[in-house]
Amino acid sequence: MTAILHITSGDLAGDLIARSGIPGEVFVWHDILYDGPRLPGWPDEEILTARAAYLEAATGGGLSRAVILPTLKTQYARLKTLLSMHVVLWFDACLFDQSMLCHVLTCLRIAGVGAAELICVDAFPGIEPYHGLGQLSPEQMASVYPRRRPVTPDQFDFAERVGRAFALQDRQAFEALGREADAPLPWVPAAVRRWLAEQPDETGLGRLERLALEAIRAGCETPAAIFAATAAADSPPQFWTDITLWARINALADRDPPLAVIEGPEVRLPQWGGMAGLERFRIRPG
Repeated sequence: MTAILHITSGDLAGDLIARSGIPGEVFVWHDILYDGPRLPGWPDEEILTARAAYLEAATGGGLSRAVILPTLKTQYARLKTLLSMHVVLWFDACLFDQSMLCHVLTCLRIAGVGAAELICVDAFPGIEPYHGLGQLSPEQMASVYPRRRPVTPDQFDFAERVGRAFALQDRQAFEALGREADAPLPWVPAAVRRWLAEQPDETGLGRLERLALEAIRAGCETPAAIFAATAAADSPPQFWTDITLWARINALADRDPPLAVIEGPEVRLPQWGGMAGLERFRIRPG
């Protein structure tokens, strides 16, 4: 029998697939493909080095580039070994996942892997709001496995076009993609519109920063309270995690004049390591 490899976007989803009883190996892709320095297609050594530096900054130094760079190299090397494997892609409908899906599909094709199956779940009965696969149980993951469908040539072509737009941060291309009806990957237009909403407005703030600032000004003082209020105000599927939100709050505090004041054991919220210790912080309006 042909060996199966499941590729997904997060450690939680990967663990759920592994515990679901579905046969095959699980491979989790790690990167933030909607942002940061890169070029279309397969990255070279220079781009991987630049991305490692970007991801180090995105985690506030919580992950070092010395750790990140070998991980990135291993990911791309693995794609070159998949010619004889059955590849199943598990991705959510959010901005984070759709940008990653399009890049992975582009690189699979470059590596000569022209066949794969795709599972993208944008809703699940009884889970509201639904943000992604990480909300499912292992049994629920197994129940969606029959939904997988072969990736079509049109989807590979479309993924390359979308991946190019993300690599170049091409706003004109995004505006066209965001208006596209009947897209071969139907979750992309909404994801692209969310990317556009993250671009700074006349105040210099993107949507996530604005929502966080509104929560702070409404009286939310703890990181957990700000997270809950921001998540409730945003539209699903949620593309961001606590790490992303803490970075946005830090950016609000770094502005001149500051829009938020961070009080706690450090001058900035830690951008890596989950919620541990965050109860010691208070955030006030600037």
